[in-house]
Amino acid sequence: MLFDKIMQVTQQRYYTPEEYLELEEGTDSKCEYIDGQIIPMAGKTANHNRISLNLSAALNFAFRQRDYEVFMGDVRLWIPKKCTYTYPDVMILAGEPEFFNNRMDIILNPQIIVEVLLKSTKGYDREDKFQAYRTISTFQEYLLIDQTGIHVDQFSKTGKKQWTLREYDEEDEAIALVTVPFEISLQDLYNKVKFEPVESEGESADIEGLG
Repeated sequence: MLFDKIMQVTQQRYYTPEEYLELEEGTDSKCEYIDGQIIPMAGKTANHNRISLNLSAALNFAFRQRDYEVFMGDVRLWIPKKCTYTYPDVMILAGEPEFFNNRMDIILNPQIIVEVLLKSTKGYDREDKFQAYRTISTFQEYLLIDQTGIHVDQFSKTGKKQWTLREYDEEDEAIALVTVPFEISLQDLYNKVKFEPVESEGESADIEGLG
């Protein structure tokens, strides 16, 4: 029944933000809202869940006595300048969260956003979604984490319309966030992640147990 509703919505030319929120109310389904269109979200994988959980658990522990808060993928982000609702995999906030219309499930002020890349959406995460996130005044840092191999792109804001990129792809490296006091090794980030077999080698690149 819910799938039928979603299909009906995606076939319409335009939906208001209010109609989108009403559609999702009381369901377990997640869709993104992009300027009038409702887009069903791609299914997540075990690796996606492992990476998101590894990072969120480490952040939550590190910030237990600090004025930062961590939200995982069940909380929406509203981007007014792009008329977009999305579900970032991880958001880090400094200070108190700002909620849209006093709704406890819609955040307005992330400082850091993390996306664990899916094959079907990684281009969107790198381009259009990043462009939308950059319209948020509090947004300062962006992590894109590959789930098919050890690779992380870290974008940090250095000035108005200026961002720098740092890449991580070695098991013995550690990611240090630029805008908050936090560091995590790639071994811990990818703990228990099982990569797909590489066809040329015929073996799995499993790094379970590292760290």
